[in-house]
Amino acid sequence: MIRPNKYYSELKDSYLFYNIAQKTKAYVEQHPGTKLLRMGIGDVSLPLCDAVIRALHEAVDDQASKSSFHGYMPECGASFLREKIAEHYEKRGVSLSADEVFVSSGASDELGDILDLFERSSSALVIEPAYPAYVDANVMAGRKIVHLSSSEENNFLPEPGEDIKADLLYICSPNNPTGAVFSREQLQAWVDFANENGSVILFDAAYEAFIEDETLPHSIFELDGAKTCAIEICSLSKTAGFTGTRLGYTVIPKALKRNGMNLNEMWIRNRTTKTNGVSYIIQKGGAAVFTEEGQRQIHENIQIYKRNAKILMKALDQIGIWYCGGKNAPYIWMRCPKGMKSWEFFDYLLHKIQVVGTPGEGFGAAGEGYFRFSTFGSPEDTKEAAERIVTLFSK
Repeated sequence: MIRPNKYYSELKDSYLFYNIAQKTKAYVEQHPGTKLLRMGIGDVSLPLCDAVIRALHEAVDDQASKSSFHGYMPECGASFLREKIAEHYEKRGVSLSADEVFVSSGASDELGDILDLFERSSSALVIEPAYPAYVDANVMAGRKIVHLSSSEENNFLPEPGEDIKADLLYICSPNNPTGAVFSREQLQAWVDFANENGSVILFDAAYEAFIEDETLPHSIFELDGAKTCAIEICSLSKTAGFTGTRLGYTVIPKALKRNGMNLNEMWIRNRTTKTNGVSYIIQKGGAAVFTEEGQRQIHENIQIYKRNAKILMKALDQIGIWYCGGKNAPYIWMRCPKGMKSWEFFDYLLHKIQVVGTPGEGFGAAGEGYFRFSTFGSPEDTKEAAERIVTLFSK
């Protein structure tokens, strides 16, 4: 008899965002006609920029002609996109070859797939609060997880310590959910730690485009020694609105080796075995993101989300609630008022003012007592949500 993967039984009963969806669905059914303001799930609300749309249309037309038709694409990504991404890194002082860049269907997929490179016996360190998929993907793989808690005391940016023993190190900066961003000095400490201990950093850079403080690193490869200890996983979902289009990329330097094996070469073997590549049409749209016009247009959209953040931060300042994030990230991480638990606060906002956010407890035990707001909603909904929050806590 076939035996299923027993580690699935160790997962939590349901995914965080599924729980949120079920609670909001039940509320709407009981209160038909109510206007909910959804500030929880980090999905974008603005459409793809004009440069991308134009490229997508051109790519569709290419598929209508025998002379320009494309079938299977290279499993690791089309050269025209890999080269543009490498050029993008060069502008930030990071030298990469195009064959160190791998095109993917999105960061979420890649964060799970990349675990194929490492033995099940390797342990994974997760800095919490954390994106739940980091933990769940490793639970599914039967891997030991080391939970490193962060807090207000260290601004949710913990440092490596001698007591930490882990093979894989998950670092997300700007962080989801806290919005905290590692400084160069703080991130360098993790790079040094990884090289000294033979660990590999899985660096989630999905939100790097939201960094406006240029003293902060956008890529881990801006740090000395990172090419011998890090893999960077990036996404166009929040950067360019590709949540419904699905495109990302992963950087694995050729210098990254462990136990005589080259992880870049291993990933080529993995991709050429397990994928048939991302579609030509989507990759052409992605390449438009890295043009001068595309960069200007996506940053115009990002500024709209950042203005949403300022509106929410102003509201929290007005009612005296502690928070972090917002300035260099699309998330605001606030302390629940009146000593409320995070799911208690979720229900309180839902029932009192019909505002939906994300309970911090869903991001790990260190998130209990905190709450996350996403700034990806429309400016109109964000303004109304901020007004409702101020009114509620000014009574």
